[in-house]
This record gives sequence, C-alpha cells and structure tokens, in this order.
Amino acid sequence: MLFVLGVLVLTDALTMDVDITQRGPVGPKTVPIVIGIGLLVLAVLLSLDVLRGGRGESETGEDIDLSEPSDWRTVLLLAGVFLGNAVLIGPLGFPISGALLFWGSAYALGSRHPSRDPLIAAGLSLFTYFIFNNLLGVPLPGGPLMGVI
Repeated sequence: MLFVLGVLVLTDALTMDVDITQRGPVGPKTVPIVIGIGLLVLAVLLSLDVLRGGRGESETGEDIDLSEPSDWRTVLLLAGVFLGNAVLIGPLGFPISGALLFWGSAYALGSRHPSRDPLIAAGLSLFTYFIFNNLLGVPLPGGPLMGVI
C-alpha cells in the first residue's frame, strides 16, 4: 500500500501544472516529490524487513482504564470552543478569536491559571497570525485589529 501511495503521490506531483511565475527555486512540486520518494523508500525498507523475518510489535494499547466513563464535559467544551472560533473569526478576526480558541482549549483541558493563560493565548494568537499572514503569505482576517497590527 505504501508503494502504491508513493507512486500515486509522485505521479500526481510530476504531472502538476505549475506557472512559470512561481516564487523562487522551490515550487509547489517540491514537497509532494519529497513525500512520494519517502513513501517509496519506506515501502522498500519495510518490505525488506518483512522478507527477512521482521515482525512488528503487538500493540499493547494505551495506559487507560476502560472501566472509567468518557469525559464528555471536556469534549463538549472543546467542541464549543472550536465552534465559537468558527463563528467569531469573521467579525472579530483571527487575533481575537484565536486567543479565545487557545485560552478556551487550555481551560477545557484543565489549565486553571487566570492571569497566565490569557496572556499566553494572546501571544500565541498574535504569533500565529504574524507567521501565517506576513511570512507564509496566507491571509487571515484581522478584524478590528487590522489597522493596529
């Protein structure tokens, strides 16, 4: 399967139409070609290992107690935070909705530091916005902070 997937990825990457106006020497074909070659190499190495008698370790599972009930409160809080981010990203912009997303996720997963968590969430959101918007060229909505940032 890995070999077939590697051939598929390489075929798709090599037949990709690319404009001559790409930025720099690394174009959109580079990553799929590297991944396709990696899949082919991994498929060959795993096949050789199996042919030589190698067997994978049996899965022992996670260290969890299956008799305990699911933590639906955490699941619902995280779902609410992600839904809230999807709703608020348009009107508030990514820096604000992202900060709410990061803070809400930390709270849902058990962090209870009311002075530290919002500051870390705001810094992480602004850092993420800057990386995507300015360095990677992926425009994210700035919202009311568009003129400030």
